[in-house]
Amino acid sequence: MKKEDLLNQIKSKKSFLCIGLDTDIKKIPKFLLDSDDPIFNFNKKIIDATNMYCVAYKPNIAFYESQGLSGWKALEKTINYLNSKYPEIFTIADAKRGDIGNTSSMYAKAYFETLNFDSITISPYMGKDSVEPFLEYKNKHTILLALTSNIGAFDFQTKNIDDTSNKLYEEVIKTSTGWKNSNQLMYVVGATKASYLKDIRKIVPNNFLLIPGFGAQGGDLKQVCDNGLNNEVGLLINSSRSIIYASNDTNFDLGSAKNAQEIQSQMEAILVSKRFI
Repeated sequence: MKKEDLLNQIKSKKSFLCIGLDTDIKKIPKFLLDSDDPIFNFNKKIIDATNMYCVAYKPNIAFYESQGLSGWKALEKTINYLNSKYPEIFTIADAKRGDIGNTSSMYAKAYFETLNFDSITISPYMGKDSVEPFLEYKNKHTILLALTSNIGAFDFQTKNIDDTSNKLYEEVIKTSTGWKNSNQLMYVVGATKASYLKDIRKIVPNNFLLIPGFGAQGGDLKQVCDNGLNNEVGLLINSSRSIIYASNDTNFDLGSAKNAQEIQSQMEAILVSKRFI
């Protein structure tokens, strides 16, 4: 997907919401367990009920891998369904891959060719040659972990480098801007780290930022937008559990739609106030 297509979707839907499909078979409604493919059937209902309020979906690959072959088949059916019925939706494989070059090339082939995702999350800590294989794909996007939402982010990511005032996450972002096709990079910045966004925008003013940690993890939408919006919006704010597990009854998808619409309405108000629409 081209960046322009994502921008057009944001403007038309008045939303920059990404919905995380962290589908845990232990949490989905019990009646679905009797169906032929509980995980896919759950995802399908969520997607059909919420697609008009969001611009992206982000399956967390670990939830599918944990179920073995059946989980992988459900993931494949989910991405195929999105690409065939809702091709305008931006898709993110939340896989957090990153390895030596030839292995990264195979990961890139798996997610960009075989499964045909628009983007993938990548760990940058093995450096340039572990990331550039993903950047070789035209109109595909590589989302680097920069400053994550978990408490453990403070173990390494915010530490000063040597005797300088530069933080490790800042060095990662700065260095990555010099890599081949770095215009295809996006960055993960946790919503719980919203106060860091102004400094991050000084380094990458034009790149999209994927912001997890909104909703169940307590991130604040207004604070994220005040610090992180750029001239093209430039944000994808992810909500997972608070949307997909909004209800557990037979009409669970209606609860998901209600919560997604509420977030979209908040986003629309921000876009109007900032004169994006």
